[in-house]
Amino acid sequence: MNILQMQEEILRLKKQRNIAVLAHSYQRREIVEIADFTGDSYALAQKAKASNADAFIMCGVRFMAETVKILSPQKKVYLSNSGAGCPMAEQLDIELLSALKAEHPNAVTAAYINTTAELKTLCDVCITSSSAVRILRALPEKEILFVPDINLGRYVASQIPEKRFYFYHGGCPVHARVTREEALEAKRKRPHALLLVHPECRPEVTEMADFVGSTSGIMEYAKKSGNAEFIIGTENAIVEHLQFECPEKKFYPLSKDLLCVNMKLTTLSDVLACCRGEGEEIEIDEPIRLAAKRCLDKMITLGG
Repeated sequence: MNILQMQEEILRLKKQRNIAVLAHSYQRREIVEIADFTGDSYALAQKAKASNADAFIMCGVRFMAETVKILSPQKKVYLSNSGAGCPMAEQLDIELLSALKAEHPNAVTAAYINTTAELKTLCDVCITSSSAVRILRALPEKEILFVPDINLGRYVASQIPEKRFYFYHGGCPVHARVTREEALEAKRKRPHALLLVHPECRPEVTEMADFVGSTSGIMEYAKKSGNAEFIIGTENAIVEHLQFECPEKKFYPLSKDLLCVNMKLTTLSDVLACCRGEGEEIEIDEPIRLAAKRCLDKMITLGG
C-alpha cells in the first residue's frame, strides 16, 4: 500500500470502529493529515476527554497516552508505537523524587506534564509549558520543587521572582542540545527572521529569542505575526507544518538536530495496525490512576 491508500484505509476503519487519532504536533505530515485532533500533549488529552469516540490512538509518546487514559479511564487508549518513550519523562523515578521531596519539605512539587503516571502520584500539581507561570503564580506556597526540566523551570522562575524554586537537573535532550552559537549563526544568516523558541531550550538561547513559548504558542505566534520570516526553535516538524499552513511566509529550523527520534518512530503502518486492533492498549492500575489524576485535576482547576 502507498501513503494515500493507507490513509484512506485508516479513515475507513476510524469511522467503522469509532476511533479517534490523536497526533502530537511533532508527528510527520502524513500522520497529522489523518488525525482527528492535533496539538500538544495536554490539549490532546482534553480533546479526548470531550470526544464521543470509543477508542483513541495516540501518535506521540507513552506519557501522552497515559495522560489520556488517566483523564478518560472508560475509553480504550492505544499507543501507536510501543517503543515511543520520552527520555525526559523517564529521567526521574519514585525513589529519587521521594528523596528530593524530603530535602525540601516546605515546597510544593510541580510536575511537568512530561512525566510518567507513576511519578505524578507523588506530585501536587501538574503544569505545561504554556500554563506553568499562571498556575505556579496562583499557588499560595512560596517554595516550589520543579521537576524534571531545569531549563523550563528556570524560565518559569524568572517570571515569578517572588517565589523560591528548587530544580532537578533533567530536561529534554533535543531542545537542550541547541547552543548559543547555533542561535547566533541562525540570526546572522536570517537577519529579518524572528527567533521563536521553546522554553525547554537553554537560557542562553531563550534570552536571544523574540518569542518564547510552547509548541502551540510558537505556531499561533507565527500565524498571527505580520513578520514574513521565522527561525523555529523547536522540533523541526513544526517548520514543515507551518510552511503548509502559512505558504506566504518562510520558516527555517534553528538547528538540524532538533529532531525527536521517539516522535519519529510512529508510522502510518503503526496507525493502521492500531485501527485493526493490533496496537498496545494502555492500562493503568486504578490506585495509580487516581493518585496521578489529582495533580492533573489541580492543573485543570488553576490553569483552565
